[in-house]
Amino acid sequence: MQGIIRRFHSPDVYDLRHWSPDDPTCFGFLLQALIGPKDGEGEESFDFVVCSPKWLRRKYGDDAAILGRYHILLFVYDFDRIREAIEAIVAHATGSNWREVASKIARHGRWEFENYRELPV
Repeated sequence: MQGIIRRFHSPDVYDLRHWSPDDPTCFGFLLQALIGPKDGEGEESFDFVVCSPKWLRRKYGDDAAILGRYHILLFVYDFDRIREAIEAIVAHATGSNWREVASKIARHGRWEFENYRELPV
């Protein structure tokens, strides 16, 4: 089984493809990739912080130690590069069922069902 990107969404950026930050080398925002099974219905959110190193420095300062999980770093904003990076993640995430595929994608983007456990009935 494999996943497919159904769409992208950002609560911070209305038009991801045509948006350009005031400073193309200093930006940061939440990007949600809605991904589902290629041969099935549905989609689930995988969240990424898309940002530049300059934005990280401005946000956290020079003394911070930043763990990079769930981040996509670009020196200059380019939506096509962001899309291509996430497409590559999804293309390499295969498994025998959706949970396996989603777990592999979740190594890079925060899966909305990460750590989800059904309550016993």
